[in-house]
Amino acid sequence: MPSVLVPVLFAFTLTLGAVSPPPVAPAGPCLVPPIDAPVVDPFRMPACPYCAGNRGIEYGPRPGQGVVAMADGVVVFAGSVAGTRWLVVEHRDGLRASYGWLARMSLSRGDVVRAGQELGRSTDRFYVGLRDGDRPIDPTDRLGRWRSRPRLVPSDGTRGRPGGAARLVCRIAGGGR
Repeated sequence: MPSVLVPVLFAFTLTLGAVSPPPVAPAGPCLVPPIDAPVVDPFRMPACPYCAGNRGIEYGPRPGQGVVAMADGVVVFAGSVAGTRWLVVEHRDGLRASYGWLARMSLSRGDVVRAGQELGRSTDRFYVGLRDGDRPIDPTDRLGRWRSRPRLVPSDGTRGRPGGAARLVCRIAGGGR
């Protein structure tokens, strides 16, 4: 390689590093997915406080699916709004998660919850929203995903070894609340 080309490549590599730094993991742990179901209506921030949009995520679960807490916190509301069951959990960081369209709830106001703890059961629709004060926050990038280690399955019909426990993998997210 010509000696003139080496400093140029070195400078180019440094420039690339400055333009696209390696991804940084979020400061805190990610949120546990509240349900294993397809998203049918994603978060859409409204243009104004009373404009149309979706201030949370709507899922299309099977009726009766378990709904779990996204993070540790305290139940600040558990009741019915317009004939629909809702549960609101205030997390340790001050954010509030709203879980809606529940068929059943297993908690009451003041109960302490842990991330992954079952809160209730879904109807054929399920809603989750996240707020900082009165400001809706898109929870999509904060939700982790459950990953299991891949394993080989014997082709001779014998039972394979059990797979390891699934772990929560966080997405790369922009910092801050």
